[in-house]
Amino acid sequence: MIASLVTLLIPLWILLGLFLLLGVLALLGRVQNGRYLRPLINLIAKVPLFKRWLEKASTAAIERSNPELASAMKKMQRSGALRDPQRAQAALSNLTQQERRALLEMQDEQGTAPEATNRQMRRRMEKARRDAQRRGR
Repeated sequence: MIASLVTLLIPLWILLGLFLLLGVLALLGRVQNGRYLRPLINLIAKVPLFKRWLEKASTAAIERSNPELASAMKKMQRSGALRDPQRAQAALSNLTQQERRALLEMQDEQGTAPEATNRQMRRRMEKARRDAQRRGR
């Protein structure tokens, strides 16, 4: 009798386990702004299937919050700008004004502005940053 009851409750135990896992992830995300969740997500992202899911979720969240930034990031990825600074500069020139501003704001927030390889590129990037700040006021 008890064995059959335990067998019937297996789906309930699975659901309780999933809710517990979700609760732990939510708690880790809230503690110190996700400090302890980041290493766990980095570990999960090593699995190709989960990495695709995380990338899709990230791009969907960016598209909802900042469509210009999402469009700029898609254009930068398509042009191969993530691997080559010269392609990055060429891709920046193909962006619209709003996309460029959104991308520069994101880079300023994260502190991950691409390094310019020569004086001309540094001057262009400084000019673009100044223009974006001037328009933002």
